[in-house]
Amino acid sequence: MQQWRINLIFGLLFVFGLVLVGKLFFIQVLHGDFYKALAQGLYNVGEDLSGERGEIFFKNQEPLAINMEWPLVFASPRLIEEKEKTAEILASALGLNETEVLEKLQRDNLYELLKKKLSDEEVNFLEENSLLGIYSGKESGRYYPQESFASQLSGFLDADKAGQYGLEGHYDEILQEEKRRNGDNLVLSIDYSIQFMAEELLKWAEESLNAEGGEIIVIDPNSGRILALANYPNFNPNQYSAVSDIDVFQNSAIQKIFEPGSVFKPITMAAAMEEGKVTSQTTYFDQGCLEISGYDVCNYKKRIYPGELTMTNVLEKSINTGAVFAEQQLGQELFFEYIEKFGLFEKTGIDIQETIPENKEFHEAREQGREINFATAAFGQGIEMTPIQLVRAYSVIANGGRLVRPYVVEKVVQKEKVIEVEPKFTLESVISPKTASQITAMMVSVVENGFAKSAQIPGYYVAGKTGTAQIAFSALGVAKSGYSDKTWQSFVGFAPAFNPQFLILVKLNNPETGTAEYSAVPIFHDLAKYIIDYYQIPPDYEVNK
Repeated sequence: MQQWRINLIFGLLFVFGLVLVGKLFFIQVLHGDFYKALAQGLYNVGEDLSGERGEIFFKNQEPLAINMEWPLVFASPRLIEEKEKTAEILASALGLNETEVLEKLQRDNLYELLKKKLSDEEVNFLEENSLLGIYSGKESGRYYPQESFASQLSGFLDADKAGQYGLEGHYDEILQEEKRRNGDNLVLSIDYSIQFMAEELLKWAEESLNAEGGEIIVIDPNSGRILALANYPNFNPNQYSAVSDIDVFQNSAIQKIFEPGSVFKPITMAAAMEEGKVTSQTTYFDQGCLEISGYDVCNYKKRIYPGELTMTNVLEKSINTGAVFAEQQLGQELFFEYIEKFGLFEKTGIDIQETIPENKEFHEAREQGREINFATAAFGQGIEMTPIQLVRAYSVIANGGRLVRPYVVEKVVQKEKVIEVEPKFTLESVISPKTASQITAMMVSVVENGFAKSAQIPGYYVAGKTGTAQIAFSALGVAKSGYSDKTWQSFVGFAPAFNPQFLILVKLNNPETGTAEYSAVPIFHDLAKYIIDYYQIPPDYEVNK
């Protein structure tokens, strides 16, 4: 009796084992590809971001680049009996091409992806209408909730999940998770509100002034913190593959080169004043044009400014021959050295992909002693830089003489700790606080008495300088020497002038205005006024009502 029970138990175990083996054979061999496909569809069709990539946030925690899961739908064609009817239903409900869906359903396999990133309505339809052989799942991926906003700042992930351009490219190793369970998050110095206002103003310039593009940079000149880094035109990083002109991926404020024009004159003047070659009250007489090495160097529209003029007048009226006078007092070698000291021949060190010009012709001019190149460079023609290089150079004047490193990432947030970025400065000052203060006072006079009156903000001293530079044919991709009729129009200003809380560069590409006085300056005013109100910066003086 006891032996009979033992045999029965072993017999049942044997039968159970056969059933289990059969089931495993059915799952792993006969239908293994179906269940593998089903598992992929349920959890992730593309590459998984588990051990997730670090995310990117603006200063106040508004998201710029985050990880998300989206619903998807796939088919197992071998299990579908009524293929034509199923294709018709799916095409209608999911907005797909019926012929393409039917072609997928007629294939002899067990997995065909039909559509990614389903809407809530599409998900509800699939849940309410159980279709044989049709399954829903999820995929993980990168999402840019701001869409085209700050797109050159963010960059994007390509199809291989590699960071391209912007922060995604520069911080790819820190953001991706290969060496850690999770990537590090980035918190930016960029203020969402200021960035938004800057981008809106660039859109206005495109719509109202027919500007072909432009950039706005807002920086704290005392620390190098970038508060806004705006470009126009921009793109949607969620749909980067739809972009036809890949130049739009570049951050023009950091990677594209231009000749600054008269906005460069305070740099020339600061160098000459630091060396004691001129003061704000040094005088000269303008002749409208100068003959240098067989070339005529003239003021804008060959204007002649009568009488005895001071160096302050030179900046107020933006006189080219006056800037040449200051450069000639300084001398070519010292002028070259100060351009170098202001950081205009080197990278700024900003923590994002950066391009700098070679300025090959200007370096050759130094070697060959070509006076004409130094004369035109004195008022910002024939010398090249990026907008961020110019902003860094102006920060020297605004902060009392120090060269700072601009940066956009303020914190790196790891699982264990938060790493805060510390401002970095050069050990030696470029100019003395005295010279910086004197140049600032001259730039305040530009705003109050010169061509930048529309930059004035009642109650505040504003320092600034306009610049309108002709665009060389070579910069337009035209195989021709000389300059076109197109212009770069810019304005750099900071406020409050003698205790600056922010510095703004506005640069517009060929707006339909004669000079920056009518394009870049009003935009500066609106953005500066917004920041003053936003930060609630105390006024410098009371306004008489």
